[in-house]
Parts: sequence; structure tokens; C-alpha cells
Amino acid sequence: MDDTQGTEGSAKKKSPMMLIAGVAVLTLIGGGGGWVLGGMIAPAAPVEEHAAAEGQAGDHGEGKEEEGIPKIATEANGVVLLDPITTNLAYPSDSWIRLEVALAFKGPAELPLAEEIHQDILAYMRTVSLQQIEGPRGFQYLRDDIKERVDLRSQGKVSKVMFRTMVIE
Repeated sequence: MDDTQGTEGSAKKKSPMMLIAGVAVLTLIGGGGGWVLGGMIAPAAPVEEHAAAEGQAGDHGEGKEEEGIPKIATEANGVVLLDPITTNLAYPSDSWIRLEVALAFKGPAELPLAEEIHQDILAYMRTVSLQQIEGPRGFQYLRDDIKERVDLRSQGKVSKVMFRTMVIE
């Protein structure tokens, strides 16, 4: 009877080791499969091309830093990024909205006019309720209302109102 208990006791001691080994093997298989699948979905850029691009940039010897992609939204291009508008909505008053808008002027950018438009949009957003801007149709109405206010304020000097972000909390 002691012999049978001994074999059962050793079987219990071996089972945690087998469980750990099984989990380790499955983890390695899963990690390897994920690595292979990730390589198929988004292959990495070849090292030679990256090194060649760095070599070309370093061969100029001009000593100036790379600027990257030039920004389109600049005052020189007639586009003014307004400061983010953060305010609470009219109803429910505990709901907040953050709105980032850019204005494309037809001619040169006018910063005082852009600031007036910013304040006008801020005042308008304080009168909007959450129900008015829910869903895609509500967002379209909001865009139309803001565009109409901008057209009235700018007297046709702003050609486009571009919504960059809108977050409601």
C-alpha cells in the first residue's frame, strides 16, 4: 500500500513540472507564430535601404538638421491653426468638448481676424447641447453652423474651415 502512495506522490510532483514545460512550449510556439505573422503583415524596411538613405543625408556635409516633411498648415500658405477650443456644452453642463479647427484664407492670413473667429466659435460652442451634435448628421449641422459663422465674421476672406479634432467628454 505504501508503494502505490509513493507512485501517486511522485506523479503529483511531476505534474507541475510538466505543466510548466507545456506552458513554456506553447508560449514559444505562440510567440514565434506571432513574430512570423507580424513579419508577413508589416514587413520591416530592409537595412540596406535605410543605411543608404542615412549615407546620402550624411554625404552633404552641410551640417544642418533634417526638417522632415514640411507642414502644409502654415501662415505662409494661408492656413492658420486656431488654439484648441475647450468648453462645456450648454446641456448637459457637465459635458465638455475640445475642438481643434484650422482656417484656410483666400489671401494672406489675417491673425487678428483668426482670433476673432476663434472667440466666436468658442461663444457658439457654449450654446450647443449634446443632443444637437450627436451622430453624423449632428456633426454635419455643427460644421455647417460654424462655417456660416466664419463666413459672416470673415466676410468671405476664409475659404475653408477644417476640423482637425473633436472630442466630447
